[in-house]
Amino acid sequence: MPNSSSRPEKIAIPRTIRLNENDNVMVCIDRADRGVKLTDAVTTGDRIPRGHKVALRDIATGQPVVKFGQTIGVASKPIVAGEWVHEHNTGMVASAGQVAPAGDQTAFTLVPESERETFMGYVRANGRVGTRNYIGILTSVNCSATVARHIAEEINRSGLLADYDNIDGVVAFNHGTGCGMDNKGEGFDILSRTHWGYGASPNLGGVLVVGLGCEVFQIARFKREFNVEEGPTFRTHTIQDMGGTRRAIAEGVKRIMEMAPVVNGTGRQQVPASKLVLALQCGGSDGYSGITANPALGVASDLLVRQGGTSILAETPEIYGAEHLLLSRAVSPEVAQKLRDRLAWWEDYTARSGGEMNNNPSPGNKAGGLTTILEKSLGAVAKAGHAPLQAVYEYAEQVTATGLTFMDTPGYDPVSATGQVAGGANILAFTTGRGSAYGCKPVPAIKLATSSQIYTHMQEDMDINCGDVLDGVSLETKGREIFETLLRVASGERTKSELLGYGDAEFVPWQVGAVM
Repeated sequence: MPNSSSRPEKIAIPRTIRLNENDNVMVCIDRADRGVKLTDAVTTGDRIPRGHKVALRDIATGQPVVKFGQTIGVASKPIVAGEWVHEHNTGMVASAGQVAPAGDQTAFTLVPESERETFMGYVRANGRVGTRNYIGILTSVNCSATVARHIAEEINRSGLLADYDNIDGVVAFNHGTGCGMDNKGEGFDILSRTHWGYGASPNLGGVLVVGLGCEVFQIARFKREFNVEEGPTFRTHTIQDMGGTRRAIAEGVKRIMEMAPVVNGTGRQQVPASKLVLALQCGGSDGYSGITANPALGVASDLLVRQGGTSILAETPEIYGAEHLLLSRAVSPEVAQKLRDRLAWWEDYTARSGGEMNNNPSPGNKAGGLTTILEKSLGAVAKAGHAPLQAVYEYAEQVTATGLTFMDTPGYDPVSATGQVAGGANILAFTTGRGSAYGCKPVPAIKLATSSQIYTHMQEDMDINCGDVLDGVSLETKGREIFETLLRVASGERTKSELLGYGDAEFVPWQVGAVM
């Protein structure tokens, strides 16, 4: 725990934290000026920014830099005790060869069904449960995005839904692809899965699909391959068939208003917490992420899994270097191998693109104290708690397993979350240390601040302050607070991002393959 409980203002001895007895660095919770004695053995030789690392002892060139009890890089030049440890003197290692701490999967027991928590959700005909009740407009191609947006705006701004208390609104899911692509292969399959996943989202009570008519991603093929038939809450049309833009907008408004009474007829009812499918996200990470918000969210994830619910960890580039912590918890060799295969795909993918896996952390992550992808990944994996890894899914694939799962997605938050929602997530928790501005219609996003400073500075955007973990609040207490917030939000309580209107522009399917 921190070596001082004093507040950041006028600090005599800045607070620091050593996360593992094997670490040769510690984190400065508060800014430390040069020449400040942090411990009996460590006096700062540099100014250490808040959330950054300071060397506990001399580290020779080529020797590992250790945080969380794990290697996060190697010294690229000699580092002396008290020196600031960051990218100017720390380099990436190709493979840390790290071993996960031993764990007992058999000890992870479920709460008896009679004792499980509940929330108020929208029960769908297929047994899935929504936490919101939107009507969604899917676009088959970028060419129909404007029409979809105008349909949603006309309904939302006109007051046409004023008498429908059970409908959260109409949202257009626009994207920038659907044509200029091959009609088969990886890119087409990803787009198809993403569209089908959103169309089947339990948070949508009705769906309208709008196309242009001549695009590669044909609506007729979509309906045929996913065995979807038109009905009271699922309709489609194209701009060309309707006779142009204005007629397509008018027809879209008409069809959605025909859906509205049916969608409104579904009300909330009490359901077990096992019906929650939680997307785990982090963005704008900093040096506190792996200490406060991420492990606290991991506690909440474990609580949900013990309730029989499901968590989806994602962002494959942001588990890179920490995958051993997940592989050791895989329930079968097949699950472990699938995760290895996805990591190998990413190594090849980045190499073909002239990049490398360590192009992450981002500039903002580095400013917040993260030096290498190993360090970022070790903190990011903490969101997954300690539950066994039940399954690994490809992007936007339907998540059918319960418990902790993993979905292969990019680290870019909107793309990653889009895949998780397409996979069936009905609620999302998003940790941030820099202050990410994000929402995720039709799924409510709960924002978790890693520090009290960012929570106070951006309080209108942040739902929960995890910074008080640095002041002595236990991770177990904070994890329970997050879990209880999940239940309230799932029952209808609005998040800060919902109140601010985020979510209409955050549908971003992963675009893989040639643009022709």
